[in-house]
Amino acid sequence: MTPPRRERRLPGADVGDPERLYVITGGPDGAKRASLDLVTMIVAREAPSPTVPPEQAAILRLCGAPLSVAELSAYLSLPFSVVTALLTDLLTLDLVESRAPVARASLPDRSLLEAVMHGLQKL
Repeated sequence: MTPPRRERRLPGADVGDPERLYVITGGPDGAKRASLDLVTMIVAREAPSPTVPPEQAAILRLCGAPLSVAELSAYLSLPFSVVTALLTDLLTLDLVESRAPVARASLPDRSLLEAVMHGLQKL
């Protein structure tokens, strides 16, 4: 009698599985999540230790250079809400740092620029 054959799963086949996502995030623990948006930059403070769960270790490896939360979500093939839950845990453990995106400086008022230009021309 031959033993039953095990089916091999394709990598990423169960990415959208709600049960898997529930296990990754630890379920609804009622803890408040960090206020992160899609363009918040994440930087790892240290390398992953052996005790860190695999998804969080992947985040720490990816964030050697700053990455946005949207990029992390895409690279890990996980929903934004799941990545936010994982990042909240990493932020509370002080393993990552979040940085607000650099905002473009707003342009000064046109009338101010014209006044400066006229002042310089009079010199």
